[in-house]
Amino acid sequence: MSRRMKDSGVEWIGEIPEDWGMSLLGNHFRERTERVSDFDYEPLSVTKRGILRQLETVAKTSNRDDRKKVCINDFVINSRSDRKQSCGLSSLNGSVSVINTVLAIRDIDPEYAKYLLDNYGFAEEFYRWGTGIVDDLWSTRYSSMKKIRIPIPPQQVQSRIATYLDQKTATIDHIIEKTKESIEDYKLYKQSLISEAVTKGLSPDMKLKDSGVEWIGEMPEHWAISKIKHVADFAPNLNLEFDEEQPIGYVPMDRVKSGYLLPGESLFQNLSTGLVPFQEGDIVMAKVTPCFENGNIAVAKNLSQRVAYGSSELFVFRSHGVDTDYLYYFLQTNLFKDASVATMTGTGGLKRVSSSFVRNAYLPMPSVVEQKEISSHLGREIRKMEETIIQKEQLIEDLEAYKKSLIYEVVTGKREVQ
Repeated sequence: MSRRMKDSGVEWIGEIPEDWGMSLLGNHFRERTERVSDFDYEPLSVTKRGILRQLETVAKTSNRDDRKKVCINDFVINSRSDRKQSCGLSSLNGSVSVINTVLAIRDIDPEYAKYLLDNYGFAEEFYRWGTGIVDDLWSTRYSSMKKIRIPIPPQQVQSRIATYLDQKTATIDHIIEKTKESIEDYKLYKQSLISEAVTKGLSPDMKLKDSGVEWIGEMPEHWAISKIKHVADFAPNLNLEFDEEQPIGYVPMDRVKSGYLLPGESLFQNLSTGLVPFQEGDIVMAKVTPCFENGNIAVAKNLSQRVAYGSSELFVFRSHGVDTDYLYYFLQTNLFKDASVATMTGTGGLKRVSSSFVRNAYLPMPSVVEQKEISSHLGREIRKMEETIIQKEQLIEDLEAYKKSLIYEVVTGKREVQ
């Protein structure tokens, strides 16, 4: 027999069970406003994964009152609209920055409160009460937050809900974690496959010899060794003409991904100086950290008028004595990346790979026929892996969406738990 439901009178909540009540948030939580220092109270971070110990050291100041005190079982929520669902029930005593609202729970089961206040429905309602002078960025004060109406189940139902959601979300999170681990395994296998193919070939029976390059190691006996500058033009000029009255490709750094480009368009006259030119079929590779380490490299395709200008933080290669795809795969290997990272200069997030090292870097050189065989083999195998990875990423997305929906339905009484 289904439960009798009633209208909560609140749009984001909808109907609730007839024996549940509705109340103002401020009747069940009080704001904790004690100011403390991180000298005395451990710094905590308010994230979408909950309340965590702060990994980075917080700057110590002489001001003893620049943090908010947090106690175990307090619910903490970041009040800024650009930090939606950065919140959680704290299992730690400590301190958080003043942008956060700290709620001490009065008479609600803390575990039920954790799910009630950390679901997408409440998040939208919470930030709807915010105020600010900047478009798309505002904060919600406790004076407004306490007026938000929330569902209040009977105490024993709150406990059942918390236990049920603990079990269900733990199962979902376990599947998500295992799926993420599987994705990482595929990525590691992809790296291993590429490195093995471009340094050892496709046949396990090939006789090997020392390449003479420490970071490359052994390679097939009949292969040669060359330098990138001998088989590819480095930072080449355009040799294709284009109509300046029509859009051409425009590729800032954030449009160079791992394995593909997302080219935009611009009129040549609107482009700033200092951009790097390249054309259809060139290889473009990030040279600045962390984009380089992340493998942001691609063969340029689908460019307007077959030409483009991109970020000055890109290396450009145009093959003339090596198969483009073979070189592209070689540049993705951890062997090459690790050797390149060792040459980085600069500070912090502005470290760059040495262009001299890249130009003079060695690469194994099978025959052109073997290069094409290796490229075709890697293309087929990597496509299979990437299709599998996409499926697994979709599974994670679906599970995350299901978890959000489940929490919402349970904390508003639309799904009954026993």
